[in-house]
Amino acid sequence: MSMRPVPWPEVPELTARVARRAFPKGSLPMRFRHELGLVFQDTDFIDTFGVRGRPGIAPSLLMLVTVFQFVERLTDRQAAQAMARRIDWKYALGLELDDAGLMTVFWRSFGRAWSAMT
Repeated sequence: MSMRPVPWPEVPELTARVARRAFPKGSLPMRFRHELGLVFQDTDFIDTFGVRGRPGIAPSLLMLVTVFQFVERLTDRQAAQAMARRIDWKYALGLELDDAGLMTVFWRSFGRAWSAMT
């Protein structure tokens, strides 16, 4: 698996509008984006990826989801569902409202790989 660093995505217009209506005072993931901004950059993980193969999912995105998962004490399945369903997570991650998020199977294997590295 390889990696092609991508810039931190802007919040899509519709996602921002809906999230602000749904969370007038914000939520933890939304505040995280505003107050901390870009914490992880793909280039921070460049040495952990090969130079050949299909590009993987942006590691900065995976790390931020891992932080949200830890803070909210979610299982891998619940974190995958939150990416697919929660407007405030989509806002924080810069995703379109119709983004399906990460598949639970992928998220579970990522969690196992991450645990093995730590």
